[in-house]
Amino acid sequence: MQKNIIIAGVGGQGILTIASIIDLAAMDLGLHVKQAEVHGMSQRGGAVESHLRISTEEIYSDLIPLGKADLILSIEPMESLRYLPFLSPGGVIVTSTESYENIRNYPDKTELLNHIRESASCLLIDAGAIATEAGNVKTYNVAMLGAAAPYTGMEATELEKAIATYFADKGEKIIATNLNAFRLGKDYAQK
Repeated sequence: MQKNIIIAGVGGQGILTIASIIDLAAMDLGLHVKQAEVHGMSQRGGAVESHLRISTEEIYSDLIPLGKADLILSIEPMESLRYLPFLSPGGVIVTSTESYENIRNYPDKTELLNHIRESASCLLIDAGAIATEAGNVKTYNVAMLGAAAPYTGMEATELEKAIATYFADKGEKIIATNLNAFRLGKDYAQK
C-alpha cells in the first residue's frame, strides 16, 4: 500500500492538525510515514501545504513528485488548483466549498468550483455546515478529514482512534465533538 496525500489551505485552517492525525493513524498501523510542510506567511492567511507519504514499504523522499498524489485534501478551494500538477491521473480532490478570500482579485466562487469540477475527479464539501452541525465550527478541518477518509488508504476507525489520541489532553468533550465532525464529514461524502 502506498498513498501520497497533499493537504492544502491557508494558515489557521488546521492543515497541520489533519496531517498529524493521519500520521498518528498510519504509525499506529505500523506503516512508514514521511511528511513535509511548507508554511506561508507566519500569520494566518498565508498558504500552507503538507505532503504526506504513507506506505507499507520504506519511503525515501518526503516530497510527492508531480503527477503522483492520490489525494489533494484542500481546506480552501482555490488552493486545490495550486496543486493540480501533483495529482495522479486516478487521483481525487476533496475540497471545501467555502473560500477564504485573502487576495483582492479572488475568482468568482461559482467559476472556481466549476473549474475544480472540470479539472479532476472531485468531492466538494460544505465543511462549515458540517462543523456547525457537529457543535463547533472549529471542527471544520476534522469534518474535511472525515470526507476524505475513504481516500486515505486507512479505515475510518483507525483515523477515529488517532483523533481521540490527538485531542486526548483537551478533554472528552473536545474529543467527542471532533469525532462527531469526522463522522458527519464521512457520512456527507458517502451520500
